[in-house]
Amino acid sequence: MYFSGVYTALVTPFTADGEVDFQCLEALVEFNIAGGVDGIVPVGTTGESPTLRPEEHLKVIETVVAKAAGRCKTIAGTGANSTAEAVELTEAAKAFGIDGTLQVTPYYNKPNASGLVQHFAAVADIGVPVVLYNVPGRSACEIPLEVVAELAQHPDVVSVKEAAGSVQRVTDIKKLCDIEVLSGDDALTLPMIKEGACGVISVASNIIPAEVVALVRAALDGDFGTAQTLNDKYAKVFDDLFIDTNPIPVKAAMAMKGLLEEVYRLPMCSTTDENKAVLKASLESSGVL
Repeated sequence: MYFSGVYTALVTPFTADGEVDFQCLEALVEFNIAGGVDGIVPVGTTGESPTLRPEEHLKVIETVVAKAAGRCKTIAGTGANSTAEAVELTEAAKAFGIDGTLQVTPYYNKPNASGLVQHFAAVADIGVPVVLYNVPGRSACEIPLEVVAELAQHPDVVSVKEAAGSVQRVTDIKKLCDIEVLSGDDALTLPMIKEGACGVISVASNIIPAEVVALVRAALDGDFGTAQTLNDKYAKVFDDLFIDTNPIPVKAAMAMKGLLEEVYRLPMCSTTDENKAVLKASLESSGVL
């Protein structure tokens, strides 16, 4: 398998004046590697990629690859709603030595099936393993099953991140074609693995990497009793990390743990005090804090 296990959808930390905090970014990479993750996914949705300038976007990828230094894989978020831009970003990131690219469905454009195939194939032709990213709640465009099946025939389209909230999609994809499926939702990781998924691109592993790794490894080993116990322990955390728009809650949680300064770039901003209280309570009750 290209990508199995736990891949952290890494946040992008900012300094108090709103600049990318590269020193903190490196520390977060170390924290995740110490937790045993199989890989890191910089500048995806959780990395606030839409708010980064192109040069910052690439510098974050370069920094993560360099700091990981082959100790885990790096799947770079280099998607865009312009095929030319996605190709340009991916070609630049390829030069840094990435292990794969996460390619979001072109958002806002809402391309038809043929457009989706051509878009993803153009990126895959670069020669970097591609993880398709199905997230209709963000992109307003789902990747149809037949499009996944067609793209799976491309030698460099290796996986699909399923973040549509549907366990059934995993079953349907596995029936149609031979492609890896990664959960894009911590709360659905266990049931998705039971249906044939091989891991997760996780938000929760930003704060509890070792715990998410233990859950996923148990599930992949068929020890569903252990996996269920861990899932039950952190279920409320998984849910509350989406009490507001991602990555707002996870950054708030990381700030509570002292992992970063809670700074966002507009239009992302801090959540309410009420939401923070709910989040803190679930973190404390599960032993995260």
